[in-house]
Amino acid sequence: MSFGSLHSSAIDVLETWRPDDPSQESLRQSYLAYLAARTDAMERACAPGHLTASAVVVDAEGERTLLTLHPRIGRWVQLGGHCEPGDETLVDAALREAREESGIDELDIDPAPLQLDVHPLTCSGGVPTRHLDVRFLVRAAAGATERISDESLDLRWFGFAELPGELDESTRALIALAGEAAPQPAK
Repeated sequence: MSFGSLHSSAIDVLETWRPDDPSQESLRQSYLAYLAARTDAMERACAPGHLTASAVVVDAEGERTLLTLHPRIGRWVQLGGHCEPGDETLVDAALREAREESGIDELDIDPAPLQLDVHPLTCSGGVPTRHLDVRFLVRAAAGATERISDESLDLRWFGFAELPGELDESTRALIALAGEAAPQPAK
């Protein structure tokens, strides 16, 4: 699969998704305009900014989220990252990243975005850029066990009410959305 096909797929996902939040709708429209203007918008080399795919992973009981202590930025974040030429869709990219970073193969992803977020970041090439992040809800199978990868200093499950203090507001909002959408344990 080429970045051109991934680009078309990203347009399809964003054209189909209709968020309830007006600020998310505004971002959705901005992403679509950016994709229309930039055929290289899916590539890490696109210095003005590029689309990325994230996964907010929740446990089977819908009580916790899995966060990674990112080695370059030094704080807890959701799993995810850059799209690669082998990714057919944004969903594929988010799921691949979640599997790579968590070590968990038994993951189920909701194909509709949960949240969009734009944030400045300096990628590995040292050039400041923007990540136009498309974030998805991912559910881990019951009994799933995480495994720290080379892309993480640590992995940890956090209860929705027991999140680390250094999370930014966008990540907190993402986790709150995941908590609302996650399966609830049977009582």
